[in-house]
Amino acid sequence: MALSTTPEAPLPVGQVSRLIGGWIDRLGAVWVEGQITQLSRRPGAGVVFLTLRDPSHDISLSVTCYRAVFDQVADVVAEGARVVVHAKPEWYAPRGSLSLRAAEIRPVGVGELLARLERLKKQLAAEGLFAADRKRPLPFLPQLIGLVCGRASAAERDVLENARHRWPAVRFEVRNVPVQGVHAVPRVIEAVRELDAHDGVDVIVVARGGGSVEDLLPFSDEELVRAVAACRTPVVSAIGHEPDAPLLDLVADLRASTPTDAAKRVVPDVGEELTRVGQLRDRALRAVTALLDREERGLASVRARPCFERPQRMVEEREEQVEALLARGRRTFGHLLDRADSELTHTHARVVGLSPAATLRRGYAVLQHADGSVVRSPAEVGADEELRARVAEGGFTVRAVAGGAA
Repeated sequence: MALSTTPEAPLPVGQVSRLIGGWIDRLGAVWVEGQITQLSRRPGAGVVFLTLRDPSHDISLSVTCYRAVFDQVADVVAEGARVVVHAKPEWYAPRGSLSLRAAEIRPVGVGELLARLERLKKQLAAEGLFAADRKRPLPFLPQLIGLVCGRASAAERDVLENARHRWPAVRFEVRNVPVQGVHAVPRVIEAVRELDAHDGVDVIVVARGGGSVEDLLPFSDEELVRAVAACRTPVVSAIGHEPDAPLLDLVADLRASTPTDAAKRVVPDVGEELTRVGQLRDRALRAVTALLDREERGLASVRARPCFERPQRMVEEREEQVEALLARGRRTFGHLLDRADSELTHTHARVVGLSPAATLRRGYAVLQHADGSVVRSPAEVGADEELRARVAEGGFTVRAVAGGAA
């Protein structure tokens, strides 16, 4: 139950400390896993002091145990080792400090570590963190490379020297962090997230030299793997040597076998690129030259044709054809005119021969009534009727009388 206190009725420090101790005493013993960061075995002392740290977080607890408990594992446990401790929380009231009293210490062996890594690997793979379709391609020529590595380490030297040898203008944003031990995981995660948030960084390289399984455990930490999977910037894993395979290799966008290989995979070789540019330039020159030669041959072939060699020849050939057609047209038109003239002459002759005027010239006359109608019968003529007589040279008036004309 919560205590009721006021500014006028506060609790003494000793009582508060005793109350905290009472609450902690009610806790039972627990199994705790961590990594030993400090180990104190004072000669003649019956108690061993050590600090147990969480490998993934900046959290640690003090642990004490009797020398007899620690001596059982003294040959296989040292600073940096992972252990499982069966201990009960204790509160030291005079100093107000919390510690664990260990009754049993068990080292975590390599086989157990590998089994845990295999289980974690299957879990992360089932979540899709290692899927190939989520991996991003690296930029061809990164402007700024983020590098996470140990301070003054061989991995840092290999990456920087090989990258600058391949492309002298390459720039790096380096973050030196612990790459093994209890501080490695949180510092590496912090560096990766910081570089991922950097707008100028195009690719991040996490590099470390080879080591034992225990040394490379920080790069198989679940929190670090998830932090790399959440990065927006492509990440290259260059941990250890070819046989080493921490889980970071599986989640990274590219796995390099060594830090030197990472430098070769991240930046192109300026000499190779110059050679490739020269080859492409020669290839383009050959292609353009071949195209010009082909077009030149085609142009020469066209110019060699008669119509281009002597263009007036086409006009001359057409001139002869036009003259022939013109002469043919004139002959045809002349024949048509001659035929029409002959037909017209014949028709005129027939018309003249059939004309009444021609009949009158032969001595005939035509009698007409006053209204101009032609007299065709004597019965049509009345007595004393004046008629008009038309002859070839003109006409005159006659009068009809009984029995003859006047």
